[in-house]
Amino acid sequence: MKIALVSPYDLAVPGGVNTHITRLAQNFAALGHETRIIGPSSDELAPAPRGTIVIGKPRSIPASGSVARIALNLRLSGRVKEVLSEERFDVVHVHEPLMPVLPIQFLRHSETVNVGTFHAAKEGGNRLYSYTRTLLRRYYRRLDGKIAVSPAAEHLVSRYFAGYFNIIPNGVDLTPFSGEPRPLPQLCDGKRNILFVGRMEKRKGLAYLLRAYPLIKGELPNTRLVIVGDGRLREGYERYVRKHELADVIFTGYVSDADIPRYYHSADVCCFPATGNESQGYVLLEAMAAGKPLVASNIEGYASVITDEVEGRLTRPQDSEGLALALVHLLADDRARHEMAERARLSAQQYSWDRIAHKVLSYYERLLYERGIHPGKVCPGPQS
Repeated sequence: MKIALVSPYDLAVPGGVNTHITRLAQNFAALGHETRIIGPSSDELAPAPRGTIVIGKPRSIPASGSVARIALNLRLSGRVKEVLSEERFDVVHVHEPLMPVLPIQFLRHSETVNVGTFHAAKEGGNRLYSYTRTLLRRYYRRLDGKIAVSPAAEHLVSRYFAGYFNIIPNGVDLTPFSGEPRPLPQLCDGKRNILFVGRMEKRKGLAYLLRAYPLIKGELPNTRLVIVGDGRLREGYERYVRKHELADVIFTGYVSDADIPRYYHSADVCCFPATGNESQGYVLLEAMAAGKPLVASNIEGYASVITDEVEGRLTRPQDSEGLALALVHLLADDRARHEMAERARLSAQQYSWDRIAHKVLSYYERLLYERGIHPGKVCPGPQS
């Protein structure tokens, strides 16, 4: 089978959607399928990895409390038609299919099986969908198959576009997290480590964890907060820590993929206090794969991954006192932490990328059968 995986986002910048696409491509290749990753890129000098096709140059656009780097050039149509004609894919799989502009251009011109995965979740709705629903409906109808990574993602898009959505979640690479633990020596000094991993953005809720931390420290003085990640709000958070003289708070900044598992293995509890707009959460899957109990906000995207009192604790969003109480109880109860950690490790197995890739491929096969297309045969080229 020959598969196009189309991203609207800058391929040179790490992110959840691009990670999802990359892992699918790797697993598809291991199963003998030919895959092309297609998207815009801001790094014009770096050679594109094998199997990657760069179309368009991205620009930064504010979106849902974050920044989306997408290509907005309306003249990408010609290049899209060239790629479709040259490659002759069996399946064109567009991620965030209604995001401007690249995914829409592929839906506009592709005449083979078109699949779309919806990743985003936002409790307050989507302005793009709301304002341009009539225009986008014509491209939405070009989708033969629709995937949502979680019920939260399905709820967002189904508010504007009716249809059946196959729920296939994000996955996690289990091997780096479930191997022989290699904690960081500087974090293995007898203190209890609370680990936060994420971008320094308002919706990730780090501010509420920082407000909870003095309450935790007051009950359990032998506690440390380790903050992994970077972003535009980092300087402000560091000022807050200095102003309030919070002891044992470490900002690591950016950490490579190779070192991330060592931080998880150094943690006693992982905390993810996001305020909303999370469809599922890679960091939850990573913590679970590492066998760590979690304390997380009780938002739809997170509650679809963990169950309260099973893999961890769910607390009300934006509730620093509730967050502190859950963390203190868990840090003080060795048995509860151990039991939740084991259940988290077992739950993570269902999210392995191998399982997720097989689910996606099975969906492709059903759609191809329904269209009467046999992989390996030449597919129709793009129409003008």
